[in-house]
Amino acid sequence: MLFLVAALMLFGVVLGTVAHAPLDVSAAAAVVIAVWLGVFALRERHGRRRRTSAN
Repeated sequence: MLFLVAALMLFGVVLGTVAHAPLDVSAAAAVVIAVWLGVFALRERHGRRRRTSAN
């Protein structure tokens, strides 16, 4: 429960920051986060395939 409260507080701080930042900065940050999540997802998928085929 404490984790949920902390996550919601952090979410509020981030949304407040994005609301005051210029649109270009927000868009650039969104692109960086999207690319990072995409790379992470590909690495996880590739790692799981390698691990399951070896067993």
